[in-house]
Amino acid sequence: MDSSYDENGIEVPASRGALALLRKEESVEKHMTVAVDVAKNVFEIAVSRDPGRVCLRKRLSRNQLIPFFRSQPPSTVLLEACGSAHHWGRLLEGLGHRVLLLPPHHTRRYVLRDKTDRADATALLEAHRNEQISPVPLKTLHQQTLAGLHRLRSRWVATRTARLNTLRGLLRELGISIPLGPRHVLPAIQAALSDPSAPVPEPLHPALLRAAQEIHQIENSIRDTELELQALAKNLPATLTLQTIPGIGLLTSTALVAFVGNPSRFRSGRRLASFLGLVPREHSSGSSRHLGSITKRGDPYLRTLLTHGARSVLLAAKRHHHPNPLQLWALSIQTRRGHNKATVALANKLARIAWAVWSRNQPFHPHRLAA
Repeated sequence: MDSSYDENGIEVPASRGALALLRKEESVEKHMTVAVDVAKNVFEIAVSRDPGRVCLRKRLSRNQLIPFFRSQPPSTVLLEACGSAHHWGRLLEGLGHRVLLLPPHHTRRYVLRDKTDRADATALLEAHRNEQISPVPLKTLHQQTLAGLHRLRSRWVATRTARLNTLRGLLRELGISIPLGPRHVLPAIQAALSDPSAPVPEPLHPALLRAAQEIHQIENSIRDTELELQALAKNLPATLTLQTIPGIGLLTSTALVAFVGNPSRFRSGRRLASFLGLVPREHSSGSSRHLGSITKRGDPYLRTLLTHGARSVLLAAKRHHHPNPLQLWALSIQTRRGHNKATVALANKLARIAWAVWSRNQPFHPHRLAA
């Protein structure tokens, strides 16, 4: 008879077979990995207890997924970071499982042959063995609310731009030129429709009026979405701290909270800038090192917001008679490398400052940057 000890140090006799079975069960629970290929109605399951080997495969419907995981011991669940993965991840974490979301562009390279649900589930298991692939953080419901508002607003902005360009092109064909800027289009249409001498055919008036009304409705939707973001940002201390940085306002601060989530997932501000694709693309070999244009990896929406913010900081720096240290640094880059490169360099700097301010929970002070 062998002996084991409980948590209080009391000797508990047990047979060798019982101990071996207990250790085997603990090992199974510890190393059990379940890969789930997520779809709308059908889910492919691949279970692995040993690295590189699949011991169980299942094909479950939408109603069978949660009961299956409810009957399983706590394990590591692998999901591809697709649209509904965050929803399923939150449900599975509530059942006691550890959920990892893997980037789709990294797991795709592990599909050996044709793309099938079985091959995708196996690719998740293989990608999980690669320690260089960092999982995507699981979004909370509050983060997804912010992200949804940002996505709706960006689509409305794109729709408004398309409608404005269409109207601008139609009026240009009729000999009416509209100045640059979206605020000039609707007044120009109203003036052209109210002027009898304008070269706009009468049958075209109702369609132009409907297009102008549609643009007005879209602008109201954009304005209402920004007010909703502003109301949510008042309850988020991180957004208020981020807005102390020049070039980062309501949209950029809430987008960082929605799409980045926690700054502690990055070891430094350089990692955050690299995550956003604001670092040079490298092509090096041996002693030869070549740095090209920026990588443009990561979320293009966040990168666009930071770039626009950097452009506003650079324009403001030219108007100030006594620019702060950050503006002086941006102006020196502009003098040496030009306006566009200075804008991207300043966007990189803003991302690194945002990480420092966010992780330390301290407002931004320009003179502290100089120190």
